[in-house]
Order: sequence, then structure tokens, then C-alpha cells
Amino acid sequence: MRWKNPWFDPQKFHHQIDGFRNLESNLRKPGDVERWRKERKAQGLPHPPTAGYAAFTEQWWQKAELNGRDDRLWWLGHATALLRINGRYLLTDPVFSRRASPLTIAGPERKTPTPLRINELHQLDAVLISHNHYDHLDSSTVRQIAHRFPDTHFFVPLGLKRWFTRRGIRHVTELDWWQSFSWQEMTFTAVPAQHWSMRSFWDRNRSLWCGWIIESDNLRIWFSGDTGYTSGLADIALRRGPLDVALIPIGAYSPRWFMSSHHMDPQQAVMLWQQLGKPFTVPIHWGVFELADESLDMPPQELFAALKDAGEESGLFVPLRIGQSLPLSKVEV
Repeated sequence: MRWKNPWFDPQKFHHQIDGFRNLESNLRKPGDVERWRKERKAQGLPHPPTAGYAAFTEQWWQKAELNGRDDRLWWLGHATALLRINGRYLLTDPVFSRRASPLTIAGPERKTPTPLRINELHQLDAVLISHNHYDHLDSSTVRQIAHRFPDTHFFVPLGLKRWFTRRGIRHVTELDWWQSFSWQEMTFTAVPAQHWSMRSFWDRNRSLWCGWIIESDNLRIWFSGDTGYTSGLADIALRRGPLDVALIPIGAYSPRWFMSSHHMDPQQAVMLWQQLGKPFTVPIHWGVFELADESLDMPPQELFAALKDAGEESGLFVPLRIGQSLPLSKVEV
């Protein structure tokens, strides 16, 4: 029996009878996955960081310190960020497990430690999920959150609510692209991204993927989620108004011929940043898991080179150390 999308709306381009689709076409062709795997294996990719994993961690990692009461952002590695806004604590795509995988003995392994553990948080009010890939939605981490903070509110894209309720999570809001939800004097809006979803061999694109616009009285933040570059992405991010802060991916882009449909490279990230009006931007989706062919230290190196090539020397697009924080109240656009 063929699965039919219970949320199908023929008036919405991204809805299909059997799931969801992107606003722009997928550039991948049949056989590309096998070609990439063969090339990756033949070349022994990815290579370790230039000075080794220990030196990379020494340079790009620190223990997260949760001091103060100001509005603040902590980058916790990959796509996980902790936001403190109006005294509320929010997490994006929390993954604290050793592997981004359905298995504990196989799959992409964490190369840098977690800078924070769930039991070190004294408060957690909301979690924003961009999509269901294992490096963005981690069952073990979600269970830890639900156990320690049972009143946490989860915000998820269309088609993912059931995954959470089956795990006993009580507060889940599921949104389609451009739907908004007002919560604790903030507004969360799910916005389009160029990506895909899949958690097993049987559920490809049956749940949606998204980015999130987070708005308070004095802040507008765009968490892009996992996305490739598209010509309309800046317009999507700015539709709710000018951004104060953006979190934009710069990793898992190599080889570009294969990854560009769904992942952004540093050069595209810089171009997008310029199109957004150069808000303060934290580069994400790098530094933890080896998901593509580039070494762990290549994304920041290429970002610095891309900024230089673009004639940009601004301090508004600078990689943070994993675990590092910045006060949102001092961000200037």
C-alpha cells in the first residue's frame, strides 16, 4: 500500500502526495551516491586536520560557561546552539551523543568533545528542530532533555510531531513553512530550507525540513538549519524583517559536485551573508562530525579565504570556538 502524505496541500508547491520537496530542483543524479562513496574510499577521505585532532580541539574547543543573565548565544558545535533570550533558554538541533547514527558502534563519530552536558543545564525552555537527520535529531539527547526538563517545548517541522509524542514528550508544536507560533513573548517561524529528510530506508522526505526565525522585542535571529545555497534564500531569511543574528552552515560541502544541492560551502555562505546585509553571523555545521570529504579544519580556513577574496575584513562573520559564547545585547548590525 502506497504511503500518502496526510498533510498534502495541492496549493503548496513543497507538498507532494508522498512527502515534501524543495523549492528548487535537486541537482543529484542516479548513481551519484555510489560514485561519491567510491571516490571517497579511493582517496582515503576525509584526511585528519593539518596538525591532528588533538591540536584541532585545542584550537577550536573550550568548556561552555553558563554565567550571567544577559541575552546570549553559545555555539556548542555542529548545528547545536544555546540561546538565552529574555531569561528563557533555547536549544537548536541538540546532539550530545558520541555518534550521529542510529547505531552506537557505527556511523559518524564525534571528533571534538561536547562542551556542555544536559545535566549541567539548570533550565531549558524550548528546543527547535530543523529536520530528522541523525546529526540534527538525536534520540538519546532528546530523551535526556525530556527526563531532566519534562516541560520543555519542542518546535518541529511538519511530520515530526509523532516521533516526539511516541517518546512521551508532551509539549510539541509542529509547523509548516511560514507558519508562526507565539510563545513566552517570542515568535518562532518555520522557514524554507534547501535540504531533505530521512531517518530510515522507508521515510525519505516524509517529514519536512526548515530553518527558524526567532523573534523577541529587540532581536531577530535566523537559524538556517541545514541548507544548500539557493538564489532565494536571502529573501526567505529577510521576509520577517532585517536580521540581528544569523547562524549559517559552512561545512559538509566537499565534493561540491555532490554536496551542493543540500549543503553550503564557505564561499556561498559569504555571498549569502552579503545578501542578508551583513548581520552578525555565526558559522555552524562544522567542527564535530566528518560528514563529507573536507578535513575538520577546512571550513574556517576557506571561510577566512572567502572573506578576503570578497574584500571583506569585517568581524561580523567570524567562527566561534565550540563552547564559546557572545552577548546578543552587544551585537551591532
